[in-house]
Amino acid sequence: MKQKIFIIAGLLLLIAVIGIMFTDLFSGKKQEQTNPYDYKMGEIRKTDSNQTAYTELLTIKPALVEIHAIVNGDGDRIYVAGKNGLEIYKGDGKPDGNFSFEGVASCMAIDKRGKIFIGIQDHVEVFDQIGKPAGKWKSVSPESILTSIAVSNSCVYVADAGKKIVYRYDLNGRLINRIGEKDPQKNVPGFIIPSPYFDLALGKKGELWIANTGRHSLEQFSDEGVLNSAWGEASMAIDGFCGCCNPSHFAFLHDGSFVTSEKGIERVKIYSPKGEFTCIVAPPSAFTEGTRGLDLAVDSKDRIIVLDPERKQVRIFVKK
Repeated sequence: MKQKIFIIAGLLLLIAVIGIMFTDLFSGKKQEQTNPYDYKMGEIRKTDSNQTAYTELLTIKPALVEIHAIVNGDGDRIYVAGKNGLEIYKGDGKPDGNFSFEGVASCMAIDKRGKIFIGIQDHVEVFDQIGKPAGKWKSVSPESILTSIAVSNSCVYVADAGKKIVYRYDLNGRLINRIGEKDPQKNVPGFIIPSPYFDLALGKKGELWIANTGRHSLEQFSDEGVLNSAWGEASMAIDGFCGCCNPSHFAFLHDGSFVTSEKGIERVKIYSPKGEFTCIVAPPSAFTEGTRGLDLAVDSKDRIIVLDPERKQVRIFVKK
């Protein structure tokens, strides 16, 4: 008998709770639904035109199905790589060659001898100017996601977003050392790479710079992995980098200034050699919303070359 009483009481309690929930959800005053983390991106995407110091001069439309990497080569020839191939253009946008390969190129670099280094998922492949294979380097890990390559007179630097590390190779593909591993004794905090955007480039004096995207900073390392300097901050303001991981790509002007691109708020900007914001090259309105992978290159005339994978274009910007 007591058991039946407990069961009946429990059912009555359950009905009462359901009744309160029903009243709260459907009979009470409707609460305004707000998102406290709403960044009001529409407002942020509006950029002061007075800060935009560049204009678009030329647009190139590659024939590749996908485009992901761009490099400025000898004679200001523009190399564009993507899915299953590479195309070459003269500085005026006229075609100047192409070749095919298997796989999707995620990054690319060219040395002074004209050798082309292409990152394809977890490894590097090397080609000559006409596309003849010149080497295939061993993958460090099947979890590797190669996102950037730079070549000096003696070394090849490769960024791996999958393993969150930078490798330094000799020119023949022998791994010399790793750069950026967390090391309190060297004052190296380690890389935070939340997404497959992890760029590196060589500065005016050949020094290695790496984008620590999760920290919204650009960091300068020695070949031995010593962190020498860094700049950048997370900010919604025009002089900072916002989102989970920016800048996504960067390059250098001949005076040592940084050219940066971002995702989330699609834009290209210039900073002084000391990391001070200078101007906007291309505002968010210049790109399709949601565009990612704005790879960058700079030619001998300091024209800024932007790879736009969403529109499948190579876009060249010059000072107004």
